[in-house]
Amino acid sequence: MSCDPPGAADPLVSVIVPTLDEERALPALLDHLAALPGHWEVLVSDGGSRDATVSLVRGHPLRARLVEPGRGRARQLNAAARAARGEMLVFVHADSRLPADAYASLARAWRDQEVAGGNFALRFEGDDLFARTLTAVYTLQRRLGYFYGDSSIFARARTFEVLGGFRELAVMDDYDFARRLASAGRVLRLPGPATTSSRRWRRLGVPRTVVSWVVIRWLYVLGVPPKRLATLYRRVR
Repeated sequence: MSCDPPGAADPLVSVIVPTLDEERALPALLDHLAALPGHWEVLVSDGGSRDATVSLVRGHPLRARLVEPGRGRARQLNAAARAARGEMLVFVHADSRLPADAYASLARAWRDQEVAGGNFALRFEGDDLFARTLTAVYTLQRRLGYFYGDSSIFARARTFEVLGGFRELAVMDDYDFARRLASAGRVLRLPGPATTSSRRWRRLGVPRTVVSWVVIRWLYVLGVPPKRLATLYRRVR
């Protein structure tokens, strides 16, 4: 991994990647992270992959730290956060990419003691109408004050610990954490944008995708238990 020599005001940033059978997506992400300038460490938290994910992590030149806490995204993220050494944590999906200047943005956020965390501006990969529409809808949601894990959520390590990390919910664990993060201090949307794949949404089309983002969120806010929402989410997907 490309690392600039750390100075007194240069925090170590821990990139945490949850995986479950990600042998197709993970190598390109690790290559991407290895080329990013900054003072980083990378942790891959695997949920029991049956494919080559674990061997890919162990064999990649980046030498990411491997954590294997068992299945469950929140459990995976929390286990890696406990093992991380960084002052700032950033949670990145295997099919996502950070912007080239991510470290500089995160370091500036870390230096502002009022900032608890936040996310990155997000663009869905692709130049077609579908990807542009998803990007526009996500941008609108962020302006309304909410966001999800595919936009690479970040948090101060100390704040993450105080909040108790991610709750082990059937769905909406990322949204739940983002809401609690906002109660702990300023929440920023860093520029970029970060990118994520639109592939998993394409078979649904825009209407059903928006349902999964908006309607399920409102049901959660209104108090519908996450286990019931998980059933609806599977039907939508």
